[in-house]
Amino acid sequence: MKRFAVIGLGHFGYHAAKALFEDGNEVVAIDTDKAKVQDIAQHCTEAIVLDAKDKEALQALGLEQMDGVIVSVGTKISTSTLICLYLQEIGVKAILVKALDEDHEKILKRVGATEIIHPERDMARRVARGLSTPNVLDFIPLAKDFDLVQVVPPKEFLGKSLVELNLRARYNVQIIAIKELAPENMILAPPANFVVKSSDLLLMLGRSQDINKIKALK
Repeated sequence: MKRFAVIGLGHFGYHAAKALFEDGNEVVAIDTDKAKVQDIAQHCTEAIVLDAKDKEALQALGLEQMDGVIVSVGTKISTSTLICLYLQEIGVKAILVKALDEDHEKILKRVGATEIIHPERDMARRVARGLSTPNVLDFIPLAKDFDLVQVVPPKEFLGKSLVELNLRARYNVQIIAIKELAPENMILAPPANFVVKSSDLLLMLGRSQDINKIKALK
């Protein structure tokens, strides 16, 4: 069983918390709105009325012990950015943040977000692809405890080639592809001599526990 927190209980946050809880995880749901907290209470482990912009209150929750924290706090860029920064300073290993646009995404990555969520854009693409290419699988079902995820490379990976990192031997994970952000480019089955940059995202396949070890690196 994994432990997660969801900060912000709007439409997306509510359903994310509920789905995680229904999958058998421990879920702490957080919002400033008492009514929203009451609505989610029966669909999570613990529901808390709290202003996540209060760093001391946030720190008291022990979120650094969580497997991940989802931030979905409305339409103010400054609010989600500040919360993301606090989570990074507290030591949260996996910070997933709902971005409002591309510029917001860039800011969130700079302050510690490990994964960016674009719910409307991503759902629109899935629906469009389902209509235009209905014979293509929407996703690949993986074996239990295996994940296929995008990972921001830790500092110790930067400037090193894939062969130097030797992730398959060290962590039992495989780099399936690399998304370069500057300039934007996708490299499938990257060569062993590919050197990892801070502007890259690593598409990584492996056991959840092994991938989490990499995400925990600074």
